[in-house]
Amino acid sequence: MKQEYQDLILQVCGASSLRVGSKIQTLWSGYGEIVRLHLEGCDRPSVVVKHVKFPEEAEHPGGWNTDRSHSRKVRSYQVETHWYQNYSTNQRCRIPACLAARSYGDEMLIVLEDLDVASYDQRRTSVKDREMRACLSWLAHFHALFLGAAPEGLWPVGTYWHLETRPDELEAMEDAELKAAASDIDRILNECRFKTIVHGDAKLANFCFSQSGQDVAAVDFQYVGGGCGIKDVVYFLGSCMEEKECEKRVPALLDYYFSELKLSVKKDVDSDALEKEWREMFAFAWTDFHRFLLGWMPGHWKINRYSKQLTKEVLHKLKQ
Repeated sequence: MKQEYQDLILQVCGASSLRVGSKIQTLWSGYGEIVRLHLEGCDRPSVVVKHVKFPEEAEHPGGWNTDRSHSRKVRSYQVETHWYQNYSTNQRCRIPACLAARSYGDEMLIVLEDLDVASYDQRRTSVKDREMRACLSWLAHFHALFLGAAPEGLWPVGTYWHLETRPDELEAMEDAELKAAASDIDRILNECRFKTIVHGDAKLANFCFSQSGQDVAAVDFQYVGGGCGIKDVVYFLGSCMEEKECEKRVPALLDYYFSELKLSVKKDVDSDALEKEWREMFAFAWTDFHRFLLGWMPGHWKINRYSKQLTKEVLHKLKQ
């Protein structure tokens, strides 16, 4: 790590020295890495640094190496930096505190609170009901907090699969009926009366759990932006459950999300109308992500019977 970056971290943390620790992960398509740094001489034992470095040759796992793909990723890191510098949440939808965020030409540095130190030190690859409800509660409080807020400096429409940013994947789709309906589905979602700020990549891997699994914090705000909150819920549920589990468990989990949302919104919000609209958008939001997967990676495990059934229902509604 360059001395200039180390000096910044020492300064903002008030530390006397630092040591580069373990690499937490490599960023998507080789766009840098996330590392833990150990500090001496201050009240923080460690921080997490997201170090973005735009590569000369990107390595996309699905082979989607285009100028459009690169521009989208560059914008995503600019959005994330803006998010951490200008937005804040509360304890019910906990995120890491941002200690510094800087751009250095084709490199960016985001210095974040280490959530492991704050007791969110558990990661899950599979979850029980308790952990799923904790994440849905986080999403409900997040969506309630930003209900009606304009996504200034963020993506006008959040989520990494938003149709307008994915023309290449749409073109690659073989399902002609869904391909033709894609813009109508997108329009219906975008014309929601109740809009909020969505996390945009609310998969299980982006939640950090407490030891008990009852408290969570979320990370990775590259695709945060405006939209219908149910899009986050759909993506989260799809990241944790396979088709049979979805068929069995989604109704009760949706009920829980909406009960938490109603408890969290301001008193002047028509929460019944909000719930009615977002419930109606559930199948459209699920189908919208299904559309992306069919173009991006047709063999993906999430392309299953449950997704196909919801898509069939949406296409039928559009014909009526």
